[in-house]
Amino acid sequence: MNHFPQNSNYRTRMTTLPVISLLAVALITGCAAPSATSKAGGAPLASVTSANALTTAVGGFEGKSNHITRGDASIQRIDGEWYVALGENFFFDGAPDPKVALGANGYRSDAILSPLRANNGAQMYKIPASLDVADYDQIWIWCEKFNVPLGVADLSLT
Repeated sequence: MNHFPQNSNYRTRMTTLPVISLLAVALITGCAAPSATSKAGGAPLASVTSANALTTAVGGFEGKSNHITRGDASIQRIDGEWYVALGENFFFDGAPDPKVALGANGYRSDAILSPLRANNGAQMYKIPASLDVADYDQIWIWCEKFNVPLGVADLSLT
């Protein structure tokens, strides 16, 4: 089941709403903006705290194939570009060849974003413009070498 409506009203709404909760959490917890020299997905991590950030879907990881995968995941629009964000609490127990991918009621090999950069902590992965985020309702950690799932986060709209 696709959780992302296809109508243009939804798309307009999802690209114009502010992410007040994200900024409020950062202010309440006293989080400092990451250094502009830190990189994630080719973009400075400081972009994550941009006033133009919008979290459109959130979920939590569940391990697959006897692997431990846990933590928060979301899809965010930051300064006009889409990203998969893995939360600070993200943890993966490790495997050969893990990839970050999008899915819709299952893993989609045509939606691999990148190799997993780290087994824990906050990470950002740019979603190419060729992929329509409205077509996906899951974020996968997938072992491409053995063609098995390592973890999945089912997404819900925010």
